[in-house]
Amino acid sequence: MKEDLRVTKTKKLLYETLISLMEEKSFEEIKVSDICKKALINRSTFYSHYSDKYELFMELINTLKLSLFNSLNTNINNVNTREYFIELISILLNHIDDKKNIYYSILINNRNSIITDIILDVVKDINSRITNDKISTNNIPTEIVSKFYLGAVISIGIEYLESKNKYSKEDMIKYIDKLIPSNINL
Repeated sequence: MKEDLRVTKTKKLLYETLISLMEEKSFEEIKVSDICKKALINRSTFYSHYSDKYELFMELINTLKLSLFNSLNTNINNVNTREYFIELISILLNHIDDKKNIYYSILINNRNSIITDIILDVVKDINSRITNDKISTNNIPTEIVSKFYLGAVISIGIEYLESKNKYSKEDMIKYIDKLIPSNINL
């Protein structure tokens, strides 16, 4: 069933408001009343859509995650691990660039246990996606290989955000291309 346009607009407004507030202060400091005040909506409107700010945040993260997964689904033509992860980093950096304000608010301004737990949940989903892909790992458990590279992918993504245009996407990919050995045969 298609969602009512008013509901879609309200949810989009709440996402944008939460992201904007997270640029100013940590997620823990934000109250539902802050979200409502900035979005110019009544608390009853907020509570007709979400039980609390955590549910709003989880829906925002799930929307972001779905968008990232859709982008990652384009990474299916690579035949070896090296190409796969270089392309994965390229896709991630493009996704970060397209949604820079969201990622910046979540990863840079709100490094705390709640955010970390949610991001780890996202990583688990990506890890299971990689584990299910047919990548040769030469007797190394796939989950070890994927977690090793996911750690690098996440660190590169954070560095790209923190560096604020110090490195271009192309530079980051070029550096990764040099860092991953060309003779890798996992």
